[in-house]
Amino acid sequence: MPSTEMKSTIVDVIAAANKIILGKDEQIRLALACLLARGHLLIEDLPGVGKTTLAHTLARLLGLQFSRIQFTSDMLPADVIGISVFDRERSEFKFLPGALFSHVLLADEINRATPKTQSALLEAMEERQVTTEGETRPLPDPFFVIATQNPSSQIGTFPLPESQLDRFLLRIELGYPDRQAERTLLESGGRREQLPELAACFSPAQLIPLQKQAAAIHVSSALLDYVQTLIEATRHSPMFVHGLSPRAALALLAVARAWTFIDNRSMVLPEDVQAVLPSVACHRLRLANSANHARPEDIAKLIHAIPVT
Repeated sequence: MPSTEMKSTIVDVIAAANKIILGKDEQIRLALACLLARGHLLIEDLPGVGKTTLAHTLARLLGLQFSRIQFTSDMLPADVIGISVFDRERSEFKFLPGALFSHVLLADEINRATPKTQSALLEAMEERQVTTEGETRPLPDPFFVIATQNPSSQIGTFPLPESQLDRFLLRIELGYPDRQAERTLLESGGRREQLPELAACFSPAQLIPLQKQAAAIHVSSALLDYVQTLIEATRHSPMFVHGLSPRAALALLAVARAWTFIDNRSMVLPEDVQAVLPSVACHRLRLANSANHARPEDIAKLIHAIPVT
């Protein structure tokens, strides 16, 4: 359980983010849980609903070094990782790090890049390092990728391969704001201009211990049984092409622990697992009767079909 001081800080982060991203408290909490669980976040939605603003907001509130890459179809892997240039004075090549070398990387419209460029993120997201020109270079700690993705039906998009999707701990949608939140936006002219005024609530050095505390939240044997039952149900359900992998099961536990940590509780409950399961599972499961990924309502059916014992 976090200390009173750290709990207050987490509450401050959520409250400040809610002033920028109006009416999206659950999505803000899920994004923060993803970071505390040392994962990466995929936000899929229509342009203009606040995906980029959410990434900027979290980076500023958490005091993290931030960089942004606007993905396009002509981008190359070196544009992401960095390149070596020849230093004439020293008669040697010098590596110039790309935008990847930051605490928070916003990969904006990631599915507008070709698969070759998308693959430049695979090693970085899984092993938190990059290998280029025979040398392995570690990335900053913490390292958090927030990728935005336009719906695949839009022109100029390349579907993310399953291996790339699986690197994202969570996938969320922001959706349209409710009527009151949109009215506030219309009256104020938007909230992005308030981003420079946001003050960091804590530093990267304080974030790392929080991630360790979140990972240490207690999970009972009965809760593990429930998680295993949910995972096995996806593997045997005729609704999906294939079920969730062991890595997905570990992801579910990690996010459930972080969700519990944010709520300042010391033990994961079935309700915590149920709250985060759609965001963990939907992008990892394909429906058997179509080429689409699962939707939250599909996961809700699965949850309702499995009793909590």
